[in-house]
Amino acid sequence: MKLGVVGLPNVGKSTLFNAITHAGAMAANFPFCTIEPNVGVVAVPDERLTKLAALYNCKKIVPATIEFVDIAGLVRGASKGEGLGNKFLSHIREVDAIVHVVRCFKDDNVTHVENTVDPVRDIGIINLELILSDMEAVEKKLDRAKSMIKTGDKKYVVEAELLQRIYDCLASEKPVRSLSFTEEEADYVKGLFLLTSKPVIYAANIGEEDIGKDESTLPLVQEVKDYAKTEGSETLVICAKIEEEISALPLEEQAEYLAALGLTESGLNRLVKASYSLLGLMSFLTAGEPETRAWTIKIGTKAPQAAGKIHSDFERG
Repeated sequence: MKLGVVGLPNVGKSTLFNAITHAGAMAANFPFCTIEPNVGVVAVPDERLTKLAALYNCKKIVPATIEFVDIAGLVRGASKGEGLGNKFLSHIREVDAIVHVVRCFKDDNVTHVENTVDPVRDIGIINLELILSDMEAVEKKLDRAKSMIKTGDKKYVVEAELLQRIYDCLASEKPVRSLSFTEEEADYVKGLFLLTSKPVIYAANIGEEDIGKDESTLPLVQEVKDYAKTEGSETLVICAKIEEEISALPLEEQAEYLAALGLTESGLNRLVKASYSLLGLMSFLTAGEPETRAWTIKIGTKAPQAAGKIHSDFERG
């Protein structure tokens, strides 16, 4: 499962991605690899693993992992080929969900591409490029479905009605994920591979001075949360700069640093857990002397299919 990390320039996207990859590299007991310079794999935090490993005196712990992709190249007009254009959009098409980093801090030393800090406007810039790309794809499908209605096959009438609903949603500058679908419709929409149908976590990147404050007292964060609710998305508050500093520390020093900040858990851990949940995933564990391992399955997976993750013979019985 892959999550794409997106955001405008100077919102903290690269800083957060550096924290993600550094954290993986520092976690010596967990598998980590850099598949490409812009791809990192990190462990999903799970306290059950260490407790179970202690019971079995395991030699190795193998946690569940999630892959993060740093997606660069967005500018206004990406849907029309500006910047990295279609390459940027194709990278988003390949991920299962999106972490959209939004700037919620003010710093005169860090310029903003739009000159002012306005998180909802920033979200709109990226979402509009994805919406325009989806509109083009849906319009082609819709034209084809309409032309096939004359064959008399009623399935094309149903298809055209669904595509028109999707197109109208996009035309009102709303993402497809804000719509509700039946199970059958959802299967069809999944096959369209629309960019705005992908689930999103909005990572509200705050300044160091706002760490530990009541989130309701941070107006920029509230703007992001209010926007996210309109499309049924989640918001996670994080300070990318601090996360980068924490990830660079030895593991034994990280807890002390967090405690000094009045925090019990790193924002990065919360992000990874939230991402795992967003993708509808869960883990089951196996343990023995050689290793304790977390196996990733979709929530709702039946026991025989879960066993098949370990070995196909188990699923066959």
